[in-house]
Amino acid sequence: MYKIAIIEEFHESGLELLKKHSNFEFEIINDTSEENLIKKLPKFDGCTLRVSKLYSNVLKHCKKLKVISRHGVGYDNVDLEYIKKNNITLLITATTNALAVAEHVMYMILSISKGITSHDHSVRTGLFKEGVKDIQTLELFNKEILILGFGRIGKELIKRCQGFSMKINVFDPYVNSETIKSLGGKKITDLDKGLASADYVSLHIPLSEKTKNLLNYKKLKTMKKTAILINTSRGGVINEMDLNKALNERLIFGAGLDVFEKEPVNLNNPLLKNKKILLSPHSATFTDECKIRMAKQTVQNIIDFFEKKIDKSMVVK
Repeated sequence: MYKIAIIEEFHESGLELLKKHSNFEFEIINDTSEENLIKKLPKFDGCTLRVSKLYSNVLKHCKKLKVISRHGVGYDNVDLEYIKKNNITLLITATTNALAVAEHVMYMILSISKGITSHDHSVRTGLFKEGVKDIQTLELFNKEILILGFGRIGKELIKRCQGFSMKINVFDPYVNSETIKSLGGKKITDLDKGLASADYVSLHIPLSEKTKNLLNYKKLKTMKKTAILINTSRGGVINEMDLNKALNERLIFGAGLDVFEKEPVNLNNPLLKNKKILLSPHSATFTDECKIRMAKQTVQNIIDFFEKKIDKSMVVK
């Protein structure tokens, strides 16, 4: 019998899947304080993980733990160095969220380009036509988008951009030009030049020492004044204070953020008061359909791991 800790609840479809396997039992842990995790986790063979952190301060007490199954694709909330040293496998739901995130990017691009929130406010406050002349809006047709990172989400996003007849550049050192070209894009190798020519920039890269504050004031200053920046990857890739400054100085047109350096966002963060930014609470994957896919895949990964048939694409190396 394998004991599985469900750290933070997710869609019930995942739990129903686990219940169908008699060789597994599980316990839901919603109190994710360090003290409680240290108390509870040592008895489990595996666990699922949403947004809580599993670092060495907790993991060093978990001698039985063999696998962590992330409810998502990011893993900056897991101590990779520790789990590698201690032979703990980390799994992700690699194939479940790309559609939802790509759609969220397009929602942000369209909302900012068309001034949706401003137009909505005008109608609700009685400025039906009077406010229109003061709201600048943009078309997507024939505009250039730079997709930064070309994994599954980037590959879904490119399809949607093609639907709007956009010109698509891709920056990803790990994907060859033939692959990008076959999907309708053009590979670029000079990030600075790509940023300078782009009308839209969409980020799809992990947070690491190399990517932290990748987009700072210096880089934002090189972008077009009509450029729109979207981040649905990880907070910290963009320097938030630099972004706020760039927007206030009208160096770029607008930004859409689904992720933040600190989550939940501190209420004194100036981004919250900046009307040139469209915000969402790390919710790009929160469609009904995606929540079901992620829950099922999170659990299926656990089952497949112990039954020794795990899909290698789900394993973080």
